[in-house]
Amino acid sequence: MAKSYPTVSAEYQKDVEKAKRKLRALIAEKNCAPLMLRLAWHSAGTFDQGSKTGGPFGTMRYQAELAHGANNGLDIGVRLLEPIKEQFPNLTYADFYQLAGVVAVEVTGGPEIPFHPGREDKPEPPVEGRLPDATKGNDHLRQVFGVQMGLSDQDIVALSGAHTLGRCHKERSGFEGAWTTNPLTFDNSYFKELLSGEKEGLLQLPSDKALLSDPVFRPLVEKYAADEDAFFADYAEAHLKLSELGCMLLLVTGLLMPKRLTVVALPLVVFCMFRIRGGYME
Repeated sequence: MAKSYPTVSAEYQKDVEKAKRKLRALIAEKNCAPLMLRLAWHSAGTFDQGSKTGGPFGTMRYQAELAHGANNGLDIGVRLLEPIKEQFPNLTYADFYQLAGVVAVEVTGGPEIPFHPGREDKPEPPVEGRLPDATKGNDHLRQVFGVQMGLSDQDIVALSGAHTLGRCHKERSGFEGAWTTNPLTFDNSYFKELLSGEKEGLLQLPSDKALLSDPVFRPLVEKYAADEDAFFADYAEAHLKLSELGCMLLLVTGLLMPKRLTVVALPLVVFCMFRIRGGYME
């Protein structure tokens, strides 16, 4: 079934475009693309399709969610973003944080990811413990991304490729180092490094190495290592799913939509699905 999206006002869409330009400048100045991508992913990756709770709804701004162990260091990202967010009070935090993730991929050379505004801010953060554990293997990845979030095996591998950006910090995750030799460039080098084996100075997490032992995951790793265009196409699709997880809204002449959004007066179901991978980036 094709997705339908809420129609935001022209003013709201104009603010999205202005905020995107501000985000490009910030990320270029601070070299903080990995941090922004991690913030967007961790915001979205808490979605649980069973309970229909969690997801990309702006709750990362709350101290309670920032205090989750998996979110160590994300308070830096929230603080960096706040001066720009203050310039656009019309935008929801939910949209703004996901926009930052999309821009982070774009400015580092990655694929263009469609962005559909219309997420609402929720008042309470999700419970802790829904994000992936870097020390675990394939069963855990499928439990978190497949059972919990509703994503596919292809999504899992494609999203893993975003570890081409950033590095781990021992004080935040218990691990130290970057996955690639150029951690500020979005390309397919994560997969190439993974297949070439461990190297001094580069990181491979247990959850990364687990991809090589799985009969479904490994062929995708090999495909993406050989074909960057294929990786970019599948990554853009997976990131879009992730950034829209849990956006299930019944739109009937604007019912249930935030006041700041203008909705087409048609009864339709907007189904936005969302997905995250790991999140051990800077």
